[in-house]
Amino acid sequence: MIDFRSDTVTQPTTAMRQAMANAVVGDDVYGDDPTVNNLQDMAAEMYGFDAALFVSSGTQANLLALMSHCERGDEYLCGQQAHNYKFEGGGAAVLGSIQPQPLNNQHDGSILLSDIDAAIKPDDVHFARTRLLSLENTIGGKVLPQAYLAQAQTLAFNRGLKIHLDGARVANAAVAQNIGIADITQYFDSVSICLSKGLCAPIGSILLGDERLIGKATRWRKMLGGGMRQAGIIAAAAKLALTDQVERLVEDHHNAKVLAEALSKLSEFEVDTSAVQTNMVFATLADHIDPHQLSHALLHKGIKVSPSKKWRLVTHADISRHDIDTFIAALKQVLI
Repeated sequence: MIDFRSDTVTQPTTAMRQAMANAVVGDDVYGDDPTVNNLQDMAAEMYGFDAALFVSSGTQANLLALMSHCERGDEYLCGQQAHNYKFEGGGAAVLGSIQPQPLNNQHDGSILLSDIDAAIKPDDVHFARTRLLSLENTIGGKVLPQAYLAQAQTLAFNRGLKIHLDGARVANAAVAQNIGIADITQYFDSVSICLSKGLCAPIGSILLGDERLIGKATRWRKMLGGGMRQAGIIAAAAKLALTDQVERLVEDHHNAKVLAEALSKLSEFEVDTSAVQTNMVFATLADHIDPHQLSHALLHKGIKVSPSKKWRLVTHADISRHDIDTFIAALKQVLI
């Protein structure tokens, strides 16, 4: 099956499966799992933080960050398209009593600094207390420029805010700019990194921060039912995600450009090839095409896409150049 729905569908590598089978484990809730501890120490050192916490998902990592930065009745600023606002079930509001203040994302994925500044509430009993600015990189496959991150950090510091990065695909952002992940994370007080998307781990994310924040996050993780026992089995794969899979992402980015160019030559799709920066291709289907019928027809040919008038196609380790050629050929057949 050729699956373009997301890079979350990646299978763990052979090396990951072997590492999982041979992992030395302990009880992580007691802090006794040596493989988890090694992963956390390694990630903190690699990306310039005091501490790190291994958690089950990116959603949990973001929620723990928000709940550790903010108290009940506080507010965080984010983009209208931010994953931790739009796609994480309202967890910050429901579980943390934290008010999101979504702001317009610009075409490049950024939020205008002037919009951020204007949205910060006065210190007045009538308002929620603005405590945190949350950015996402990549967002919709787009990379936030380094200069913008530096400006956002300065704004946050000058206005007394902490700044969090939803870095689910920060490795893609780094590879696209030919820089290190630490070059991006340096601008943030906390960072979440998903290891189970393009980096191929079967499960898990890392939350990075100072010792105080990670201490709070550890307590919240336990309270939310996120404490894991012999988690070294999955931490062994997560370590390889960070050490072995980052540089490989350049292949996914190249394949995404190839896919975008091929789709742009079909009259049934509208694709802005210049907007393809990492591993995501967005294609708008012609009005006469039923997305559900099209996805059903492709499924019969062994190809999975999410049915929508605006496709999001994601390249990853399990999508080869040959798979893209197969996909385009199948499209031409079903569109006749």
